[in-house]
Amino acid sequence: MTGAMMTKILMSIIATTMIFQLALAVDHNVGKPNGGWDQSTDLKSWASAQTFIVGDNLVFTYTGSHDVLEVTKDNYDSCTTLDRISTNLFSPTTIELTDAGNRYFICGSAGHCDQGMKVEIQTVAAATPPSSDSPPVAPPVSTDVPAPPVISGGSPNNTGETTNPPPTPEPSSAAIFNILTFVSMVGFVFLMMI
Repeated sequence: MTGAMMTKILMSIIATTMIFQLALAVDHNVGKPNGGWDQSTDLKSWASAQTFIVGDNLVFTYTGSHDVLEVTKDNYDSCTTLDRISTNLFSPTTIELTDAGNRYFICGSAGHCDQGMKVEIQTVAAATPPSSDSPPVAPPVSTDVPAPPVISGGSPNNTGETTNPPPTPEPSSAAIFNILTFVSMVGFVFLMMI
């Protein structure tokens, strides 16, 4: 009976982790908000302003005169539609970024790729939290950094001047994921005990 309960708990934890990973994935609407999958959008600039993480999705929205072909780097550079990796003809096309590395997409309509309708996507691995086995590493300390400016309206420091506290940084998506995973595991353990 204990083995069956442990199996249920482990399956619940795995399912919850998978759901949270899906919930944290980002849909990147290609070319948006100021353009789209078309010849007039600067897709190279759009892609360079994005961070693509394994698990994210590319969403191509286009009219019937376009398509989305995944090609090799050589075919991307030369706008060649032969030997394509995949062909997508229906909008919207959603492509999951499953691995770290570069992927190449072009429009296969005559002349569109040559007119700039192509995009290179550089996907990075999801950040993993540091192992609890390794000690935390302190950032290097520089002695060349000037003192922070004095701003009125905060609390007095030891010199009688008034300073504001530093802003609290926003938690990263990895930290949020870890918190949600922990909370869900605790919740499922309590559910299984009832």
